[in-house]
Amino acid sequence: MSEKIRAIIIDDELMARNLLRSYLKDNEQVEVIQECENGFDGLKAINDMKPDLVFLDVQMPKLTGFEMLELLEYRPEIIFTTAYNQFAIKAFEQHAIDYLLKPFPKDRLFVALDRAIEKIKGNKGGDAPIDKLTEAPETDYIERVVVKDKSKIHIIPVQQIRYFESLDDYVMIYTKERRFIKQKTMKFFENHLNPSEFIRIHRSYIVKVEEIAEIQQYEKESHIVILKNDHTKLKVSKTGYKNLKGVLNF
Repeated sequence: MSEKIRAIIIDDELMARNLLRSYLKDNEQVEVIQECENGFDGLKAINDMKPDLVFLDVQMPKLTGFEMLELLEYRPEIIFTTAYNQFAIKAFEQHAIDYLLKPFPKDRLFVALDRAIEKIKGNKGGDAPIDKLTEAPETDYIERVVVKDKSKIHIIPVQQIRYFESLDDYVMIYTKERRFIKQKTMKFFENHLNPSEFIRIHRSYIVKVEEIAEIQQYEKESHIVILKNDHTKLKVSKTGYKNLKGVLNF
């Protein structure tokens, strides 16, 4: 018999985990090596056990499925199993193995499983192309940002963020207390932050509207914004100035 596919189930609902496990018992090619009831436990299990395949719920306590994916060091193949249909199913199916909407029958699971087995055995040892899974649908505004700092995981509500600064493939996130570095693009945050609350003022900066204390002219035809409290000064491009005028109505 060929080597079995090693799988982890991550779902906060016990009944859902039990049902999935019972379905998988009828497939001799898959072995469930761990079950987790939240994203934190799932993150640790994946990085420690390095499974081939993960059955992942989306809405879970502590960390959502998408937030957990952002923090992975080891990347297995993913089959989403969720009760929610609003997470851009068609967009995600081209990156995940499949997206199963609960309640799903066993034969629908096995269709997804066949796809997973074929891909895993054809790409044994390679990383799954799931980077784009961590991007929320463009119609959703994010409410928090998850950052991994060594062994700590920080969950930052967007209400606490003052501004973002571009650092090539990374973004520096500034709050009143400290700053965090995140491997994301400014374009991602520009697309997924509420435009009435955050403005792209420069290719290097996105700023929270409420943090702006002043807009000053700086040399000829250039401007800066000055933030509240610490008087941080940020450059404003011509396009950024138009964005400011549109949002602030001046």
